[in-house]
Amino acid sequence: GILVVAATDGPMPQTREHILLAKQVGVPSLVVFLNKEDMMDDEELLELVELELRELLSSYDFPGDDIPIIKGSGLQALEAMTKNPKTQRGENKWVDKIYELMDAVDSYIPTPERDVDKPFLMAVEDVFSITGRGTVATGRIERGVVKVGDNVELVGIRDTRATTVTGIEMFKKSLDQGMAGDNAGVLLRGIQKADIERGMVIAKPGSITPHTQFEGEVYVLTEKEGGRKTPFFAGYRPQFYVRTTDV
Repeated sequence: GILVVAATDGPMPQTREHILLAKQVGVPSLVVFLNKEDMMDDEELLELVELELRELLSSYDFPGDDIPIIKGSGLQALEAMTKNPKTQRGENKWVDKIYELMDAVDSYIPTPERDVDKPFLMAVEDVFSITGRGTVATGRIERGVVKVGDNVELVGIRDTRATTVTGIEMFKKSLDQGMAGDNAGVLLRGIQKADIERGMVIAKPGSITPHTQFEGEVYVLTEKEGGRKTPFFAGYRPQFYVRTTDV
């Protein structure tokens, strides 16, 4: 993941919360982008912000001394690219900082193993219709492989429904298959746009079932970590975020 921190403010309460959440959900590696460098004239102060960040990361068991921290300005880079969309590496200091950031991501964050051996599962992020072709559901394939012609099920929110994959697209190119890690659009036979919505999942038949009850473990953020300042009372209705839906 990329943790963005404003150099003008340094680590804020939400920075601590984001690092904690990254640790809680199992984000294995982080790269830091220290933004708004263009607004900082004091190099020593910038170094102090970096030092404070490294100590904060280490306090949450991330390797603070080793994590790449790239300084730059997202706004300056954007303005340079807007002014000249053909700006190449080496032609603008701020654009180069973004290249440096992505170099750090490529070199420091290991490529995750694709979970292709498990049954196909994709959470639906968006749905749209293509005139003359049908309904397309888009999302990131969480696990498995899906091929054109595969039978699948729409699960969650409504009654489970069977359908067939008639097309797969990624970055406006038609493919024969999609696999774990791909952001793809899946064309579904006999499904109307009204039949499917964000939050549902498309899965291999019989591999997943909907549930109305579950048991879980909850970590409640302290006030210092950016959590609630008041206790929970009877009748409190929490909001859960599950893949692409919230309840």
